[in-house]
Amino acid sequence: MAHMSTGDTIAAIATAQGPGAVGIIRVSGPQARALAEALFRSSRPDFTGLKPYRLHHGSLVDARGSVLDEVLAAFMPGPGSFTGEDVAELFCHGGPAVLRAVLDELLARGARLALPGEFSFRAYRNGKLDLAQAEAIAETIAAPTRAALHLAQLKLSGALSARVGDLRARLEDLRAKLCLAVDFPDEDVECLPLPALRDEALAVAQALAPLLAGVERARAWREGVLAVLAGRVNAGKSSLMNALVGRNRALVSAAPGTTRDYIEEQLDLSGLLLRLVDTAGLRAAAPDKVGEVAIDAVEAAGQELTREFMDRAEAVLYVLDASRPLHAEDADALRGLDPARTLAVLNKGDLPPDADLAAAVGALGLACVCVSAKTGAGLDELCALLRGRLAGGAREPEADEIAPNARQAQAIAQARGELLALAEETGLGLPYDILALRLDAACRALAELTGDIAPDEVLNAIFSKFCIGK
Repeated sequence: MAHMSTGDTIAAIATAQGPGAVGIIRVSGPQARALAEALFRSSRPDFTGLKPYRLHHGSLVDARGSVLDEVLAAFMPGPGSFTGEDVAELFCHGGPAVLRAVLDELLARGARLALPGEFSFRAYRNGKLDLAQAEAIAETIAAPTRAALHLAQLKLSGALSARVGDLRARLEDLRAKLCLAVDFPDEDVECLPLPALRDEALAVAQALAPLLAGVERARAWREGVLAVLAGRVNAGKSSLMNALVGRNRALVSAAPGTTRDYIEEQLDLSGLLLRLVDTAGLRAAAPDKVGEVAIDAVEAAGQELTREFMDRAEAVLYVLDASRPLHAEDADALRGLDPARTLAVLNKGDLPPDADLAAAVGALGLACVCVSAKTGAGLDELCALLRGRLAGGAREPEADEIAPNARQAQAIAQARGELLALAEETGLGLPYDILALRLDAACRALAELTGDIAPDEVLNAIFSKFCIGK
């Protein structure tokens, strides 16, 4: 991270791209206040400079004296700022041209454009937050649901760091005793009996296990669960997709084979993120109706992709035309699906129903729900039923449940593995200095989690994924 380690002053647009009511320019570094004051003209005649932690109203002007925008300006001196350095923030109107003009003026006066994640990196470097908390910032921004936001905010508060810190302190105490045993092997006092070393290593390993368990439990709430819309052509899958997402996302046509690839959208089912995929309709390679066009290579590939999605999805919404009898192809497809993760959706409920369809589906051991993508009838029932099934295997996170991300889970798993190996090796008669290697590795893994030890490649991988203004 040498490219982020200089003491220069950086600036960037800190709000999302595109027009908005308000846009923020953030400046951090030793010249933050001077640069902001060079552009700022207060609306108050008694203005003497930007006072800390106050909002000042005025305008920004360029080097020629032309007004760039009417703004609010704030100054936060270090270390009492997000980055731990002097920080100025300019609250402008949110037009892209306005923000770009202000940023260009700051860069022309000596600021440097911030790199992705550089503000957060400076906060980490200056001890305002640790690495796990820095990652939680990105997770907070990317959180797709309320439950995912809760998980991110809990880590941002330092809950994961505190838990790991407590366990690491126990290991460091164990290291100190182990070092004493290594340095004074001939002393009459047995400073660390092997059974005590084994028991403490196992106790910490056991305390790490719930953190790893939280990773998989939180996956559905943080990353989403996959549900696929499948069924024969013209059953109304694309219409149902559009009805569920509330807009015309999928092309709808009476011609079979209109959907030839898959379309994915995200839905928030009361906090559970659903990744809903509309797929190519299934039909036989040879036409079964006079005048129907045979499938081509592209449609055949789309149908194969549909079957792949059906195999790996957590939920299959198999869409049937409620006004028609159960087709033999549908019956064959439904027999090959797991009833525990399959819902038969009887679409076109606004049409006169086939009298035997629901019974035929029930005979296959499948639950079904009747809906109308055209009128919206039954959609709430479908969503509630789907959420209940999906959330059954992914209970909602507890208020204090911590869910590490993939990098953090890898570090925890490594530390736990070293401790379990250490506990086993205490019974092999190995000398203390050999056993200490396992303990050192476990401590190092936990230190890398919080960033107390952090190789440059790890820091680069983390902060390079941040947006430029964060």
